[in-house]
Amino acid sequence: MKSLKFHFQSAGKKITYINVILNLLLAIFKFFVGVIAHSSALISDSVNSISDVLGAGIVIIGLHLSSKKADKDHPYGHERFECVAAIILAVFILVTGLFMGYIAIGKISSGESSEQTIPGALAIVIAIVSMAVKEGMYWYTRHYAKLLDSSSLMGIAWDNRSDVFATLCVLIGIVGSRLGVPILDSIASLIVSIFIIKASINIFIDAIGKMVDTACPEDIQTQIKELAEKQEGICGIDLIQTRVFGNRIYVDIEISVLSTISVVEGHEIAEKLHDTIEETIDNVKHIMVHINPYKNEG
Repeated sequence: MKSLKFHFQSAGKKITYINVILNLLLAIFKFFVGVIAHSSALISDSVNSISDVLGAGIVIIGLHLSSKKADKDHPYGHERFECVAAIILAVFILVTGLFMGYIAIGKISSGESSEQTIPGALAIVIAIVSMAVKEGMYWYTRHYAKLLDSSSLMGIAWDNRSDVFATLCVLIGIVGSRLGVPILDSIASLIVSIFIIKASINIFIDAIGKMVDTACPEDIQTQIKELAEKQEGICGIDLIQTRVFGNRIYVDIEISVLSTISVVEGHEIAEKLHDTIEETIDNVKHIMVHINPYKNEG
């Protein structure tokens, strides 16, 4: 039975808005607690959350553009706009990570971290709360990203997961500072920047992969072949080619039928295969079925 499909734009926007609200709240709390508790690592983490909010705005725009119907200038649709949004998001996150790393290295090399005030206990509490919230956001966003096959939503999900480990480093830095090693707070801030840079690279690679017309996964191609082999009237499969266009799949398939049947009968076989593939496999947007005469007949 075909799985339930969610409306791409509305579902994607809803999930992104939830991420925006939670990240904004976390950013506010982490910033003010970081200032009050004298933790540069927690302040850096708040900047990370702000970048998530701004990045999600880019994703919302991408989801809106990608959901537009095909038109004269874009006959194959606008799905790749979502990949473009993911690439912009990756660059934005990369710049944020590099800037935070630059600030942290400056503090470490100048010795400023060794003279800073020891972070307060409140910083530990907000770091733990942030980790719990971010982990929940990761699983929630990841679930719908896989369901919608959305590279930009998956980018947000992995950004949430990287934030969990980044905040863990912040927590270790805060605790280390309170135990008498103040430089650990700035080192934690530097590690946070590394996590951010890594997340941006992962998002970029995934989006680029969907921009260059790579073939769909092997299991989907096998499923297409099996559907064709089971259909009555098809004598052979001469060619199967697939490509991923944004988050949608395009299929080109050549089948052999008996040369003695009429054009109408051949068309009906091709149309039935077209409908079967489209109804069975999610995210298939376009199927081209070409008919060849069966070579081994008679």
